[in-house]
Amino acid sequence: MTIPTLLRRASATALILALPSLALAQQGAAPAAPAAQPAAPAPGPDAVVAKVNGQPITGADLALAAEDPALSLPGVDEAAKQNLLIDYMVDLKVGAQAAEAAKVGDSPEFKRKLAYFRDKLLLDDYLERETKKSVTPEAAKALYDQTVKSMKPEEEVRARHILVENEDEAKKIAARVKGGEDFAKIAAEVSKDPGSKTEGGDLGFFTKDRMVKPFADAAFKLSPGQVSDPVKTQFGWHVLRVEEKRTKPVPTFDEMKEQIDQYLTRKAQQDTIIKLREAAKVERTGATPAAPAATPPAGETKKP
Repeated sequence: MTIPTLLRRASATALILALPSLALAQQGAAPAAPAAQPAAPAPGPDAVVAKVNGQPITGADLALAAEDPALSLPGVDEAAKQNLLIDYMVDLKVGAQAAEAAKVGDSPEFKRKLAYFRDKLLLDDYLERETKKSVTPEAAKALYDQTVKSMKPEEEVRARHILVENEDEAKKIAARVKGGEDFAKIAAEVSKDPGSKTEGGDLGFFTKDRMVKPFADAAFKLSPGQVSDPVKTQFGWHVLRVEEKRTKPVPTFDEMKEQIDQYLTRKAQQDTIIKLREAAKVERTGATPAAPAATPPAGETKKP
């Protein structure tokens, strides 16, 4: 569930205050015992972990605070994290009680903010609930099967290259390679491509559309083991050697699952909003600013 920005600002402040204390405590801590002690279980939702002027803080409150991205504490053990969350909730309650006493919540501006964040939280939870109906294992598998079925076979090439600044240098390198010298060794010595020279110029497998046209044309014309003549691109001059050719393998369901779930989630949320808007009576008042008139692109005349 999304945490309102209003609370995130407070969370960030609490972390600024809490983390130095944690760092000092860790610096002064004794060396860890050889056998790690099992972490204490998190308090139950109804367990009262602290009280502020008689107002309880429960395990459910801590669980909600732990969902706040601003309170993410990687590398902090669970016990220390629980203590930080309790400290944060104490600060939150103290501040909220002071704000209540000062009647901050009675101002029209505060009420507008509260209404906005209530609507946002309601929408977030509603979309989450509705999305679960669409993002199912069956829907994911059906989308995977449909996607794989529509994929056309694509040829891939695995090639090495050496990048230099001028044609003369490229011709000398091509002659060396064709004369029997080790391509990977020459690439490591002279290539200007920092991303591949440490790998002996190896670019891995790629489809034709992944590379600039002169490079791709040269690579896909070669047979495995062949070395190209110098090829010019906007990056410089290249000498290529094709290592392998194959039909691009179809990705497995596990490899695509995350993308599929993200697509199904976005689509379900979008479909839900569209359906709700279609069923709603929406009236824009005269107070709404008019949209600016479309301006034709430069060089084009507007049709009558």
